[in-house]
Amino acid sequence: MESLSIAEARRVALRAQGLDRPRRPGPVTMRQVTATVDRLNLLQIDSVNVLARAHLVPLFSRLGPYDTGLLDRAAGRAPRRLVETWAHVASYVPTSTYPLLAWRRRAHEREAWGSISAVPQAHPRELDLVRALVVEQGPVTASRIHDELERAGRTAPRARLEWGWNWTTAKRCLEYLFFTGEVMSARRNGAFERCYDLPERVLPPAVRDLPAVSDQDAVRRLLELGARAHGIGTARCFRDYFRLRGPRAQQALGELVDAGVLVPVTVDGWAEPTYRHRDAVVPRRATGGALLSPFDPLVWERRRLEALFDVFYRIEIYVPAPRRRLGYYVLPYLQGDAITAMVDLKADRPAGVLRVVAAHRTPHADAATPAALADELRLLASWLGLDEVVVAPVGDLADALAAEVATQHAGHAAGVPAAGG
Repeated sequence: MESLSIAEARRVALRAQGLDRPRRPGPVTMRQVTATVDRLNLLQIDSVNVLARAHLVPLFSRLGPYDTGLLDRAAGRAPRRLVETWAHVASYVPTSTYPLLAWRRRAHEREAWGSISAVPQAHPRELDLVRALVVEQGPVTASRIHDELERAGRTAPRARLEWGWNWTTAKRCLEYLFFTGEVMSARRNGAFERCYDLPERVLPPAVRDLPAVSDQDAVRRLLELGARAHGIGTARCFRDYFRLRGPRAQQALGELVDAGVLVPVTVDGWAEPTYRHRDAVVPRRATGGALLSPFDPLVWERRRLEALFDVFYRIEIYVPAPRRRLGYYVLPYLQGDAITAMVDLKADRPAGVLRVVAAHRTPHADAATPAALADELRLLASWLGLDEVVVAPVGDLADALAAEVATQHAGHAAGVPAAGG
């Protein structure tokens, strides 16, 4: 059986994710954007916008500054290259992946959470009205559908005082139809609301007319896509990519091993059975660098991240402030083949400032970490349209990082390139 060191396994994972090399210079094209999404298989969507929308940052991590309008066009204009669906969670996926998730849409009673799967029983009349309004008016937002129902006296006024997912009946109906595939998201509007429409008006004909895929074939292909994106990992890692579970996923794993698609390997210090995708390679070294969103595929599976990189990381948005260890919206910093820092970031758009709320070293930080991270923060701020990076005196990396940021700012003002730029 093939045996790998932790360092080799780490480099395999970085190559699979497109993070082992420095970014290419020059403008980013639509081809590069779609190729990167094809490599990752999906981009997780989340409503948190402390820094930037969750689906935007993984592309920056791999491509550098890019026009986010490319992603809007890929997902919001015909012929669409990406569509939204429930994959890892709510995600953008390549259109070719959408048919592979039809089994989940059919199994909505088991796969969807309670308030969505219960919609046909809880709101049958409203559901029929919403269907008709999407046919008539799509693409249309949930707020517009709600207003139509409220004017007709078919739903209660929107409650505006509650915190959290304060969904109207119209939104619940639309999200049920979205989960089941009766409607799709044609695009997102300026407020990041889904604009719902019929699949025949969203999916490219070449995808819409594909023959149906059996449930077992679909699960096997999804598990293989997860393994390809990870490069190396356990069955748990590969299943988590598309949130696969149950006997079908277990059967699919055996089929992929029997076919030689997944190659059993041993990794020093790992007791759990581990597999390498047959196309994954072991680079001699990893020389890239990037800040990673909390929703980046490399860091989703926290146990895998800890095993590969020897770091502790959790997203602490819902942790009370006094109990947070690292911060509210923390991004790991990848430096070569190590995660060397954790930075809590916030885009203060009114002030034009990228705020480093806290900066912490990991045990793998070295003398080059402050300068390299400062350069990355400057690049991120520029991409976000922010003029300045301000480091708060919180964390054991803060002082050194603030000094480097100040030095680079002075050099940039004088026309001197930064250390990594």
